[in-house]
Amino acid sequence: MTDADARIHEAFVRQCIELAAEAVTAGNEPFGAVLVADGVIRHTARNQVVTRSDPTRHAELLLVSEASQRLERDVLSRATLYTSTEPCLMCCGAIYWSRIPRVVFGCSAGAMGALAGGSLATSSRQLFSHGRRPVSVIGPILEEEALAVHRAYWSREIP
Repeated sequence: MTDADARIHEAFVRQCIELAAEAVTAGNEPFGAVLVADGVIRHTARNQVVTRSDPTRHAELLLVSEASQRLERDVLSRATLYTSTEPCLMCCGAIYWSRIPRVVFGCSAGAMGALAGGSLATSSRQLFSHGRRPVSVIGPILEEEALAVHRAYWSREIP
């Protein structure tokens, strides 16, 4: 990865971290995602699990669902999904089936799972390696910045 690529990735991951902080402010868990195609942000999403009382309202799943309805398939096939945290199994499935070819994440599933007590924390690289078509995975990028939002959220008393 070149320095220019790293700077671009960092800028988009920082946006995801900001979306994750916005999700917390709105009463949800700290996850945010951005879809970029041709250097342009095409869609953003933040977690809505708590406020919608729906465990499937992950930022990445919302982003893939909404972008799939609004964008042409060829746009998705050249897009990059940026996310504050490495996607879970469910979100990896949505990313794979949408044909999005790249994922860039802030903090790893393992690091987030260690904070939040996640038992299904699995490497997205490992999950995508079982597919017929490749999905490129880059990360962690800015892991400490991404983890700061998780530390603040998961360390508080949750009812």
